[in-house]
Amino acid sequence: MSRKTRTTTTLVVIGAAVAAFAGAGPASAADGQCQAAGIATLKSIGAFKAVQANGVSVATAVSLGVTPRGGSLPAGITLDTVIDYKTLVADHRAGENSIFVYPWCAG
Repeated sequence: MSRKTRTTTTLVVIGAAVAAFAGAGPASAADGQCQAAGIATLKSIGAFKAVQANGVSVATAVSLGVTPRGGSLPAGITLDTVIDYKTLVADHRAGENSIFVYPWCAG
């Protein structure tokens, strides 16, 4: 199985978990709860290590309900861009300055 196939398969499963987890209420970036909520979501479905190792494509994230902040992607980022785990975690901590809005996080 290719890296892209593993990541895509993993993230399709994440979508179902995100929908269930989002019902628990939004988490705050300011106190790290948003980051923790994202990590907990990945761990709850056994996808944490795959995403940590391979990152996630913007297209896959968008298909899971993640939206670009302000409605459009920043220059240089396309749907094919793969966001590495370190950047993904940092974006969760960025609050209103994040590139993306996550369904399990406030704002």
